[in-house]
Formats: sequence, structure tokens, C-alpha cells
Amino acid sequence: MNTLIGEKINLRALEPEDLEFLYQIENNESFWEVSHTQTPFSKYILKQYLENAHLDIYESKQLRLLIEDKSTKKQIGMIDLFDFNPQHKRAGIGILIHPDFQKKGFASEALSLLINYSFTYLQLHQLFATITTDNDKSLTLFKKHNFVKIGIKKDWILSEGKFKDEVLFQLIKE
Repeated sequence: MNTLIGEKINLRALEPEDLEFLYQIENNESFWEVSHTQTPFSKYILKQYLENAHLDIYESKQLRLLIEDKSTKKQIGMIDLFDFNPQHKRAGIGILIHPDFQKKGFASEALSLLINYSFTYLQLHQLFATITTDNDKSLTLFKKHNFVKIGIKKDWILSEGKFKDEVLFQLIKE
């Protein structure tokens, strides 16, 4: 599918050989705040998840794609659609780039590809994202892609004993 192929990256379905990468990402405590995780995942559980990753977005209400460097075929991150609601034609969107590959434009290209896929193939009317107010990289990324700040959820995320506000962004298809 050409819609998920960019200049520097490809977005692709998860494969069994992605288990080790998924294990590293899901068990990296520095990502737990954005993934709303509090406990580590075993390889067994992640293997089961990969075995069910083939489920259609209409069944599972989510879609996780691997972000792959086009030239090296190396796994560099993941991008998700979640809380997919076909009745109201909307979904949440989240992105994670491994720290070794940040600040190289991969996140921006991945977000652009998934926005296009969501509006073109899934016929969504809107996408939304929630980002803590201290996550400057993500705030900048989503603003760059024309997401509009529509509200702030006060004291929404408890992280390291302190509450953080979370910004709600929305992108409506024109």
C-alpha cells in the first residue's frame, strides 16, 4: 500500500520478528507515562498480542503500525490509532519514536502518512491526541500538522508523584 510508504520511512503491520523491539519499547519505563502503563509486559504476553495484531481495526478498535527506516529496514518507532469509533468517524492518534532516532523527521513523516491514511482509507472525519503540557516535542509535532488545541485537562496525569495537565488536540478533515 503506497499510502503508508514515505520518503524516509514505511509504516507497516507488526510482524513476529518485531517481538524484541516491542518488548524493549513496552518495558522502557520512560515511555510508561505516554502509554498509560504501570507494569512491565512479558515476552509471552507480547507474543500473544502479535498473534492477534492481524485483527481488523473495526474489530479491535485500534491499529498499531511499526515505523521502519526505509533504507535500513530498522524498527524506529510505532504509531497508533486507538479509541477508533466508526460511528462518529474519529480515532485517537499516538506516536513513539525510539530515542536513538528522534530529531530526524521520522515522527513528522509518520504522522503525515497516518493522517492521510485515516482520512482517505478509513474515511475518518477527525483525529485527536492528548499530550502532557511538558512534552514540547509532541506539542510542536502535532501543531505542525495542524492539530488545534481544544482544551486542557487539569491534573490529568500522575507522574513521579506530581500531577500534570494534558492538552487535547483535534484535527478535523476539511
